[in-house]
Amino acid sequence: MKKNTSNEKSLYQLVLCACPDEDTAVNIAENIVAQRLAACVNVLPSVYSVYHWQDNVESAKENMIVIKTTAQKYNSLEKVIKSLHPYEVPEIIAVDITSGLPEYLKWIDNSIK
Repeated sequence: MKKNTSNEKSLYQLVLCACPDEDTAVNIAENIVAQRLAACVNVLPSVYSVYHWQDNVESAKENMIVIKTTAQKYNSLEKVIKSLHPYEVPEIIAVDITSGLPEYLKWIDNSIK
């Protein structure tokens, strides 16, 4: 398994996505894992979000999904999330993983081949 240096792009990513309810979050999670776009998705219950939308301050209870994947899978992952997500502009944020347990990172690779 290739190790990252500080000068190269991360091979692995955490992708965060807020969903309006548990059903939507689970549906997205199951679809992206089944399609091998993610090794694992955590569905976190009841986050309270406060945000700007159309010049108003809004708030909502949502479910957050935390997706473990590779940078190589990101574009396909984003397309699937957008196709299944009811929001006009869904939160889809990728955070590079710069280090992690080598065995876990290898498991990510093996899970999405």
